[in-house]
Amino acid sequence: MNAFNKTFLIFSVLFLFTTASSFAEYKVGIINVKRIMKQLEEGKSVSTKLRASFKSKEKVLKDEEAKIKKLQQDFQKQDLVLSGKAKAKKQQDIQKAIMAYQKKTVDYQKQMQKEEAELKKPILDKLSKIVDQISKKQGVEMTFEASTSPVVYVKTRVDLDKEVISEYNKKHPIKKK
Repeated sequence: MNAFNKTFLIFSVLFLFTTASSFAEYKVGIINVKRIMKQLEEGKSVSTKLRASFKSKEKVLKDEEAKIKKLQQDFQKQDLVLSGKAKAKKQQDIQKAIMAYQKKTVDYQKQMQKEEAELKKPILDKLSKIVDQISKKQGVEMTFEASTSPVVYVKTRVDLDKEVISEYNKKHPIKKK
């Protein structure tokens, strides 16, 4: 082994030991955004708005579904007395109603997803700043979101949820109407 290789090997081993010892001192922050959103005052407000929006859409869909069932029942009752042309027309009407219902369902799902994203975005933006601030204050090297990137094991783990919720509610209180 030449002198260069020996020197390189020594530096590599030293680097590994110093890196390994510094990893042992790392603290990792863990947050659960879903849990935090459920406990934030603003998050609760968003949930209430989304539930109200969902219920109104759900009622419209249930009414549409009832209309379709009624069309189907009427068709079954009249099936034996209708002409071929009349049967085809009724079946076509039922099929159109079903397709309109399915389209409305998909549209409502998209609307709900968009509405949820729009309502949560400002909260998540503010939350991100608070997580940064608390992570620095707690001296953690990295903070993971538990539900999207679960950390199976960390020697020194710091759950930041309670402190994040408390700080967020303090900085961004809901204005009472």
